[in-house]
Formats: sequence, C-alpha cells, structure tokens
Amino acid sequence: MQPKIDQLKRILNEVADLSAAASVLSWDQQTYMPEGGSEDRGDALATLSALAHKRFTSEETGRLLEDLAGQADQLNPDSDDARLIRVTRHNYDKDTRVPSEKVAEFARVTTVAQGVWARARAENNFALFLPHLQKIIELRRGYASLFAPFDHVYDPLLDDYEPGLKTADVQAIFNKLRPQQVALIQAIQAKPQVNDDFMRKYFDEEKQWHFGVEVITRFGYDWKRGRQDRSAHPFTISFGTGDVRITTRFDADRGSSALFSSMHECGHALYEQGVNPAYRRTPLTRGASMAIHESQSRLWENLVGRSLPFWKYFYPKFQQSFPEVLGNVDLMDFYRGINKVEPSLIRIQSDEATYNLHIMLRMELEIAMMEGSLEAKDLPEIWNARMHDYLGITPPNNKNGILQDVHWSAGMFGYFPTYALGNLVSVQFWECIRRDLPDLDSQIEHGDFSALLAWLRRNVHTHGSKFEPQELVQRVTGSKIDPQPYMRYLQSKYGDIYHL
Repeated sequence: MQPKIDQLKRILNEVADLSAAASVLSWDQQTYMPEGGSEDRGDALATLSALAHKRFTSEETGRLLEDLAGQADQLNPDSDDARLIRVTRHNYDKDTRVPSEKVAEFARVTTVAQGVWARARAENNFALFLPHLQKIIELRRGYASLFAPFDHVYDPLLDDYEPGLKTADVQAIFNKLRPQQVALIQAIQAKPQVNDDFMRKYFDEEKQWHFGVEVITRFGYDWKRGRQDRSAHPFTISFGTGDVRITTRFDADRGSSALFSSMHECGHALYEQGVNPAYRRTPLTRGASMAIHESQSRLWENLVGRSLPFWKYFYPKFQQSFPEVLGNVDLMDFYRGINKVEPSLIRIQSDEATYNLHIMLRMELEIAMMEGSLEAKDLPEIWNARMHDYLGITPPNNKNGILQDVHWSAGMFGYFPTYALGNLVSVQFWECIRRDLPDLDSQIEHGDFSALLAWLRRNVHTHGSKFEPQELVQRVTGSKIDPQPYMRYLQSKYGDIYHL
C-alpha cells in the first residue's frame, strides 16, 4: 500500500509545482506586470493550468486512487494518508469532469478580463468590462453544467471554495442572520452617531506602510517566508509554506484602509505559514476552505485589530506617527470612530455590522446569473437597487458599485459567501480562544500575540485542508457553522459603543 501512496504523492508534488509556477505569474500580473502583458500572460497561465490539470486527471492518478480505495480500511480514518486520499479523490472526481481545453480557456479568458476590469474600474466604464464578464458567466454556467444532476446550479461553484456545503445550507444560515443584523443596524441608526472625521484626513502613505509592517510583524508574520506589495485589490497568495505573500492598497484620505487590509491579508498568510510542513506539495497544504481562511483574516482584522485592548497598546504609536491628525483625539474617541456603523458603498471598507449584507447581495446576484434569470448587462441597475434596499444608499457610479470587486473578472463565482461565513466562524473560534486564554485581553494590551497565534496554529492552521470546513468547526467548537455567536459579539460590542 505504501508504494502506491508514495507514487500518488509524486504526482501530487508535480501538480503542486505547476500550480505554484502559475501562482507566481498571477502574483506578478497583479503587482508588477505591465498592462500590455495580459494576453501573453493569459497564454502562459493557460498552458500551465492545462498541464497541471492533465497530470492530475491522468489515468495513472485514477488507477492509484482506485487501488488505494480498496485498501483504505487499513488506515486510521483520521491519519494524514487517509485524509490525503479522501481529499485527492474529491478533487479528482471534480476535475475529471472538466476537459483540459476548458481549463486552459478559462485561465486565458480570466487573465485578460482581470486587466480589462482594472482599466474599466479606473475609468468607471462598465461597458468596457461587459463582454468579458458575459464570457466568464457563460464559462461558469458551462462548468456548473458538467456536474449535473445537482440540487442547485450554484452548488458546484460553492463546492470549489466550501467543500461539502450546499447552496441551501448557506441560504439557511443567511436567512437566520439577515433579520438580526438588520434589526441591529436599525437600533444603531436610532442613536446619536459617533464621529470618525479624523480618519478621513490625509495620512502619509509611507508612514501607513511602516506602521502596518510593525503590526503584522507583532502578529507573527514571518518575513523570511513572505513579503508585502501593493495591488489594486489586496490579496494573499501562496507558492508553498515557505513563500506566502500579501498585498495591500493605500488611500491617503482613509488612514485605516491600508492598515486593516494588511491585518486582513496577514491573517490569511499566518494560516498558510502555519500548515503542517509534512503536507508540503500536496492538496492538504491549503486551508480547509475559504470560509475557514476568512475566519482567520477577519479574526486578526476585526476581533483583534478593532478591539480596545489592541489600541491600548498601539494607539500611542499610531498617534505619534500622525500627530497632526490624531494629536487631539483620545483613545476612546478613536476606538469608537474606527468602529463606526454606517452603510457604505465599498465592501472592504464596510463596518462589521453591515459587512455581511454586502455579501448576501453578491451571492443573490451570482445565483441569479447562474440560473439565467439575470443577464450581465442588467447588473448595474440591479446592483444599485439592491444597495438601496439593503443599505439605504445608491452608488453614484459603477466604480463604487458593480466594478468594485475583482472576483468576477477572475471567474470566482461561489467565493463571496465565504466572507460572511468566515465572519461567523471567526467568533465561534474566538469564544473558544477566550475560554482557553482567560487573560487574552491583558496579553493583547501588552502587544503579545504569541499565545493567540499558538492556539490558532494548534487548533486550526496545522490541519491545512485535512478536514472539511464543517467538520473542522465541529471539532474545534463543538458545533457546525452557527450565526448566533457572531450576533452575540455584535450586540455586545455595539451595545457598549452606541449605548443600546
């Protein structure tokens, strides 16, 4: 049996190497590649994607998985090898339904589309991006059709990011969450608003950069195995546990934007850097799912980065970096200001109480596009109407509306729900962390995040994708994904800030 497992791992290593090479090209595309390189880069990524797909879906891989399936009962079902076989089987069953030429086409189309999206966003020109989006929707519908029969056409797309979850599962969670969040927002809107004018002044970009670097270094980001760059949309990308990179985006008139982006992406990177090294160059080296990934980024960005204990330590340093703006702003006013609840146009700049509504809107639009009840040309109008219905605001232009996210240009349909699910999981984990680390607030007030990171390494990071997301959440917290801990957190935090 072991020789066959070793043979399977050799194939998986080759596939991982090809995928890592493609990731390097993708990272360069979004950071340093000149605008004119999109077509050539699309061809290169198409070739690498097709090669990885062909190698993984080869008859040799299939035979090994069939042979190992018959011998799997000899293994402890929770052993690394048993889990590797299970995860590989799941991925193989999906990938063998997709022809290699379709994989190459998708890589080529989305690479070009991302470049066009960046230009369309800068120029506030949805018409420029529209034909590319229409092609991507066509490709995603075609992809989903390969997995029929299914409970819902959106299921295969969601499964790419949340193995084991169904569209109906997510809708049920969101249906419980939505009315509670709306009620909280309405209660807050009935109270006097907090002031955050001081965060809407000029903040020097270089100082923002250095302060963000200091914060994520304190968190535990390993600079020997990573780096930070600038991009139009912040992201994290891994070429292996030894090279996990992040990007951030600066807005000189929003002093917290780059900082919270860096903290968010650092959370993703800490997860990738903490995976068991034994899983290197195998499918287990990735996170359990994007919701689990988002639980880590949102935990560091919000539960830590927007907390009072965090700013008791860091605010004097932040104030010293920007004395002309913050010199006369005391700690409590600053804390309330960075936690202001106010419906906003931009998802990544939204507060914790309204953020999930942005996600629900996007999921509804994706489902409608996949069902064929909504065409791309109608998106701006529908987007603006839903923003008004959900948040009471209407985007003045497409740049701050339908064009704000990179995801659809990259073909990432099914990804958006993971952000909201990650919010929920982050607080489920947080309640367990606070139980196990009763002096956590004191540690954070002293700028010590080592025990927190160690807990996450031990309970979440090290497992990689060994466990499906719902299974991992159950193992760590005792229950599956549940919106109630998140609502308790929001009601407690904003009850104090707004005197509800």
